[in-house]
Amino acid sequence: MLNRILTLFIVFTMYFSGGLIPGYLNVKDLGLMNSLWSLILPGAISTYNMIIMRTAFRAVPDELTESAQLDGANTFVIMWKILVPVCMPTIAVLILYYAVGHWNSWFAASIYLQDTSKYPMQLVMKKILDSANVSEMIGDIGGADKARYVELIKYALIVVSTFPIMVLYPFLQKYFVKGVMVGSVKG
Repeated sequence: MLNRILTLFIVFTMYFSGGLIPGYLNVKDLGLMNSLWSLILPGAISTYNMIIMRTAFRAVPDELTESAQLDGANTFVIMWKILVPVCMPTIAVLILYYAVGHWNSWFAASIYLQDTSKYPMQLVMKKILDSANVSEMIGDIGGADKARYVELIKYALIVVSTFPIMVLYPFLQKYFVKGVMVGSVKG
């Protein structure tokens, strides 16, 4: 009963958050303004991702943990030697979710950071794309060619922004394949 009430309380926070202004006031009152922690801490955990992780841990058969307890393993050994390796595909997906989410986040940086030297790359690129300086950077090029170069700069920025995620994915791909193949071979 208590577990169900706690779950409903946590799910309630997923659907009804405090909003933008209370979030801003929390960051300001905690003294995190104009620091990189203001970008990391508010999005450090997602209720949805926490529910996914809890479901993955609950899906591990009890027999695995019971046999480890019979062999003399304590709680930490069970966690790190049994549960984490079995749930590694789910952990890899969540790492990718968080990496992409934080990598693409520019809005929080535009609110919490005033010092331009601390801007993440996404906010710098957004400022470049939004500014009229893109067309000024190109210089004295004719009308149609100028528009084409502006588009090329935009596309180059998009490629640069997706490159780190494309580099991260191959390292996590083995866990996706492993997660798909779990339970497929019997015998």
